[in-house]
Amino acid sequence: METLYLIAGVLVLILCIIDFTWTTLWIDGGAGPVTKHLSSSIWRFMRLVTRKQSKQLSLAGPLVLSATLLMWIGLLWIGWALTFAGLEQSISPSNGTDPISWYDRFYFAGYLIFTLGNGDFSPMEGTAQIISVIATATGMLFITFGVTYLISILSAVTMKRSLAVSIHGLGESAEEIARSAWNGEDFHDLNLLLASFSENLGSLAAQHAAYPVLHYYHAISNTTALPTAITVLDESLSIINFAVPEKHHPNQLLLKETRSSVDQYLTTLNPAFFKPAEQVPSLPDFHSLRGAGIPLIPEKEYTSAYKKIETRRKKLLGGLEADGRPWPTDLN
Repeated sequence: METLYLIAGVLVLILCIIDFTWTTLWIDGGAGPVTKHLSSSIWRFMRLVTRKQSKQLSLAGPLVLSATLLMWIGLLWIGWALTFAGLEQSISPSNGTDPISWYDRFYFAGYLIFTLGNGDFSPMEGTAQIISVIATATGMLFITFGVTYLISILSAVTMKRSLAVSIHGLGESAEEIARSAWNGEDFHDLNLLLASFSENLGSLAAQHAAYPVLHYYHAISNTTALPTAITVLDESLSIINFAVPEKHHPNQLLLKETRSSVDQYLTTLNPAFFKPAEQVPSLPDFHSLRGAGIPLIPEKEYTSAYKKIETRRKKLLGGLEADGRPWPTDLN
């Protein structure tokens, strides 16, 4: 039986270390297998019980993050407790001669990984002493990396909200942004904004790839919702790129770079979190754009161009649906 405990403990520790390292240190790996399953399960449960109510759904991100940290701690704790249970006479009480119980093993493993110092028990001389040092080292590393992981995620969430507010400041729909950016001659006023948006989007895309839990941080207000902001921004750039004559475009390199940053963001979306929508979103209101004096190419040409980006627009809509939000429409 002790051998089974030892094998079970080692397997639990290996699973914990792999999942923890995969999630926190492997930048391109996304979430570890256990973390991915736990996160998607909590998200589906929250969407079901909250019925996509933004205020309640906004708790999903903190719940996913808290549950992930607790899961790692629990696996580490259980793994070391089983390991010590599998080592014959590995623990001795500081006082008395009572037999070691399961409570004693969990207590001993707990104060080792939480580095609480000396407790009522000590490791027996030999292998148990070395394993105790290793257990303390894993506890210190997990706590240090866990705190760093937590701070990085909260910082990225703040950046998400800030970028969303900046984009929504230009307009609540693609048509509104296009009308606001039109200066009567061209869209060159967008150049500085596109440079800023592209840089921030690139950073956020990298953070989403490194910290998949960011997908589950749902904003209460639509103004701070990044999925809506990215959809509005990308749709406005599609209007300019595919429906407006090229001579009126903003800087072509900035336009291409910003759309590439949106592509990178969509690529990072976890398949467990989102899937492209089945239907294609409706076309922008080009009539309102003509009414604002924005020159457009012939309808047949931009309609044909929009057919080529249907997959992209389905991804944008899928991201909105996963976040429980509608496709942004022009209200003017």
